[in-house]
Order: sequence, then structure tokens, then C-alpha cells
Amino acid sequence: MNYLEFEKPLAEIEGKAEELRAMARSNPATDVTKEAEALDRKADAMLRDLYKGLTPWQKCQVARHPERPHCKDYIEALFTEFTPLAGDRNFAEDAAVMGGLARFNDQPVMVIGHEKGSDTKSRIERNFGMARPEGYRKAIRLMDLAHRFKLPVFTLVDTPGAYPGKGAEERGQAEAIARATEKCLTIGVPLVSVIIGEGGSGGAVAFATANRIAMLEHSIYSVISPEGCASILWKDAEKMREAAEALRLTAQDLQKLGVIDRIVKEPLGGAQRGRKETIEAVGKALEAMLKELSGKKPDALIRDRREKFLEMGSKGLAA
Repeated sequence: MNYLEFEKPLAEIEGKAEELRAMARSNPATDVTKEAEALDRKADAMLRDLYKGLTPWQKCQVARHPERPHCKDYIEALFTEFTPLAGDRNFAEDAAVMGGLARFNDQPVMVIGHEKGSDTKSRIERNFGMARPEGYRKAIRLMDLAHRFKLPVFTLVDTPGAYPGKGAEERGQAEAIARATEKCLTIGVPLVSVIIGEGGSGGAVAFATANRIAMLEHSIYSVISPEGCASILWKDAEKMREAAEALRLTAQDLQKLGVIDRIVKEPLGGAQRGRKETIEAVGKALEAMLKELSGKKPDALIRDRREKFLEMGSKGLAA
């Protein structure tokens, strides 16, 4: 288990409990059951206290935890007959964006998402979930396909932001993001999005301009990372805690502002401590949100989406 910075006291207690159990395994005559159970109770109480009042910066840390379920995990668990579709038919394949045809509760759908990777090799291959222009153009192609065949679209958002490299900028990164956002607004099929980890900048908006948007309880969604914001405003990336507070990037703040529609509860200690339960909860949220949109005509879905985002501005100003 990888422990976050604010979880260090918890790591010490759980580590001591594991040491006692290891001692008992190596010497069956040693009875440390009561001591280990007492430490377990103490660790459970500390975990509850820690996660009862997480600060925005602590939520950023949880959202970035490497052991949270990623897009690939959700697709494998919630969808059947997944057929990946690759390439933007223009430049190249972008491994940071997964997408393809699948079945959800036996209904044909299109699923698209950012994939960060789960180990060093896959993270490098996936570019840590930071899509290049070809990734967004692939998403546009898949949304066009879904529109043509009247397939609902699910998007799973988990990215620090679009890749800011020189090559990406030369190939039209900003234009690709804008086109993907525009495509989200114009397809005449239900579009449902879940922020499963980080929802960073326009790279996230390009997938999350949806009819219904949900966020996992400890995920984040913001126009810029706290570190980036601190570097611009205070010329000091170490002020990321203050930036996280000011950005109002938590699921709870964004629901109040009307940016998202629902919050998906995470297990105690974050999605990384209950991967199966988290994936099941996301599946139920996807099912409920799709049900809300079923039966709506294409024009109504497009109008619903446009009005949703126009209203966000007025709600944000009022808040």
C-alpha cells in the first residue's frame, strides 16, 4: 500500500500491526492477536478521522493516488465485448486515450477515457494520461461513430491535463481540444461522464462536456493544477495548498456550483482501499444517469447539454 503524505501516522500503526502478524507467522507459539487487533482499531479510527475532513490539497493527493482504479479497470469490470478502436485517421494512435465499442448492461455503447497506466512501463506508454492532439481527434472520430449509429457515449476522465509538449502544440493541441468540446455539444446521443481521478484543464473538459457529469468523492476537476496556479499567481509552486483552496476543485464545491450532477461515494480511505466497491458504485451511477436520458430525442439531448453549460456560468457568478 502506498501511503500519502498526510497518512504517515496511519502507516506507522498499520506497519506495527503487520510486524506483529509477521512475528506470529514465523513463530506460531507467539500470541499477538489482541495487540494486533488493538492496533487495527486504532488505525481504523485514525483513518476515519483523516478522511472526515480532507482539505482540497489532500483531496488532490488522493485523486492522484497511483493505486486508484484507472479507465482500463472500469472498462474491464463494467463493460463486455469491448472492441478498442485506434488512431485518429490523421496522424497517429495516442495510447493516453482508450476508446471503443462495448456493451453496458447488454446495451451497445461507445466508451472513451484517459488511461494513466499502472506501472512504470505502461505510464510512459500512456504518457501518464496526458493526451496529444491525436488523442482528442480519435475521441472526435469515436463520438461521430456513436452519433451515426445512435450509441450512448460514456467518458471516463482521469488526466492531469492535455500534453503541453512542443510537438503537440505544433500539431494543434488547442484546436483539437476545442473541436472535441464542440463535438460533445453537437452529438445527438446521451453523453455521460465520470471524473474518476484528476479532471485537469481543457484536457478534461473535452471529454466531460456531457448531459450528466458525476465525480468520485475524492476526485478533482479544475481549469489548472494547484501547482500551475500557484506558479502563475504567486511565482511559487509551493503555495499549491492555497491554490487548491481557491480553485474550488473538489466534488463537493463543484456540485454546489452546478458544474457536476452527482457525487459517487468512495470507500473509507479512498478508491485505492476499495477498488471493487468503487468500480461497482461508478457502474450504478452510469446506469442511473443513462436511465435519466433514455427516450430523449437527439434535439432534446443537444439542447439539454447546451442549456446545462450556459446555466453553469450564471450559477457560478451567483455563488
